[in-house]
Amino acid sequence: MSQNGCLNTPELRQYLAGINPAEAPLLAQLRAETARHRKGNMSIAPEQAQLMVWLARMIQARNYLEIGVFTGYSSTAMAMALPEDGHITACDINVTYTDIARRYWQEANVSHKIQLYLQPAIITLDILITSNQNNYYDIALIDADKIPTPQYFERCLQLVRPGGIIAIDNVLLHGRVAQTANANESESVHIMRQFNAGLINDTRIIPLTIPLGDGLTLIQKR
Repeated sequence: MSQNGCLNTPELRQYLAGINPAEAPLLAQLRAETARHRKGNMSIAPEQAQLMVWLARMIQARNYLEIGVFTGYSSTAMAMALPEDGHITACDINVTYTDIARRYWQEANVSHKIQLYLQPAIITLDILITSNQNNYYDIALIDADKIPTPQYFERCLQLVRPGGIIAIDNVLLHGRVAQTANANESESVHIMRQFNAGLINDTRIIPLTIPLGDGLTLIQKR
């Protein structure tokens, strides 16, 4: 048994693309448009979205919560995968980015599944909690600013049902969380390092962090 992973070469990526489910043409179009954006690197990787869709289908998800929409790749992919009566609550603060997302939701004929809240996500999550949405969502994705991640997580833990999944993207911060702590590091690195370290001892969850994209943590609520 090999102790080392395969090298992430262009040839291997092409091979994997050939044996995995094909990216939907509309999603490929959205990814290409997003890549031309000045912050195009903020988008979720297509293989991460494929994993989210796979997990959603595995647990027969109907209700999905997304914190951080950007141009809508993950929300579009999930909306296309959810059943016709599925529902997505999407949280973001940027009208310019989410206008692109809205356009693709319409083109994919999934707009009726998505409710977008344009305000700080903490406000939206607190509204959902106070309106008795606890244990309502089957799956959630946190893909937003890093400093409030612990607050997003705690609220998602209330909103996601037992057995449901919380995914958190960009948990490795391009490897900076693995570096020795120092006084000059950013607050986001400090917070994410502490947050990552604390998950393994949290008895409310079953966590697993995988080196996909910039690090993706999958958490199942007990």
